[in-house]
Amino acid sequence: MSKYLIDKATLIDWLGDKLELAVLDIRPAEDVGYASPLFATNLPAERLDVELDRFVPRRSVRTVLADGGDGNGEAAVSRLRQAGWTDIHFLEGGIPAWVEGGEELPTFDIPGVPFVTRVREEKKTPVTSAVELKALRDQGQDVIVLDTRTLAEYEKAHVPGAVGVPGAELLLRFQDLVPSAKTKVVVSCAGLPRAILGAQTLIDAGVANAVSYLDDGTRGWTDAGFELETGRTASYGEPSEEARQFALERGDSLSAKDGLTFIDRQTAERWNADPARTTYLLDVRTPEEFTRASLPGSISSEGGQLLGVAYRSIAVRGARVVLIDDLLGSRARIVAHWLARRGFEIAILLHDFEAEKRAAA
Repeated sequence: MSKYLIDKATLIDWLGDKLELAVLDIRPAEDVGYASPLFATNLPAERLDVELDRFVPRRSVRTVLADGGDGNGEAAVSRLRQAGWTDIHFLEGGIPAWVEGGEELPTFDIPGVPFVTRVREEKKTPVTSAVELKALRDQGQDVIVLDTRTLAEYEKAHVPGAVGVPGAELLLRFQDLVPSAKTKVVVSCAGLPRAILGAQTLIDAGVANAVSYLDDGTRGWTDAGFELETGRTASYGEPSEEARQFALERGDSLSAKDGLTFIDRQTAERWNADPARTTYLLDVRTPEEFTRASLPGSISSEGGQLLGVAYRSIAVRGARVVLIDDLLGSRARIVAHWLARRGFEIAILLHDFEAEKRAAA
């Protein structure tokens, strides 16, 4: 028996000991689907050797690989130990052994739906059904639907007339898209999590509009017998100065009680070089902005996705997470507002990317 093998009971202990831990489901993405039973990062076995450093930046971090019960975990551990991973293990029996028995087990991350369900229950987030939304439109009511998924998801299918606004962009784009306080705002996604968090973000930020989420999102729309629309039919543009001022004011309101930690670039670089602690430098702006200008060592991690599926980017439990944004900081404030409530240690780094572009011109 390999000395790098751990059993189910050991992993359960490790998930609760509050020390740094990375858990990776190394099965093929099509087998994992939306999320691993562990809500761990999915990194298929064939990509481990090339990409593991991106997900687990320090090779000394305690790391567990969970395969499909096919021996891929043991083979990968052998290779990765030779490559310098000093505390890497594989789960006995892999995912099949983990789910055997059907009992409720701890997970690497808090699953999105249970978390947002608690948010909804605590905050009493208003809801609008598909039938109610259709009736409002048929009556000629002033109502807008904001779809908070990624633009790629929005493009595949969305409620007709909805505007694509990924969750972290809501405050920055709101004033330009919803100039009247009388407009009813309905926030949508494919199901529940990002719609509820999007709606509650706007409510917590104190927007004057009546805000609700679309019950079950696009799924609820089709279940009611209505057709979806495809293509990037409506999205946001560059924010106006009025929109930026609105985002600044509403962002301050959103995070007034959050106790946010702001750090400078030198602190982030020092943390990132710390051999005893893992730090993620996650740029929560749009992927397009990241491509134009970014900080060395940072990773593009669109804020709206972090809200719902943090485990896809943050593979080390107990790591420090630095959210990088422009000087306005509205995206980082939204992400921090929710991730801190899920137990992540969050700091924010605001950087003047525009000044860098001017200097380079």
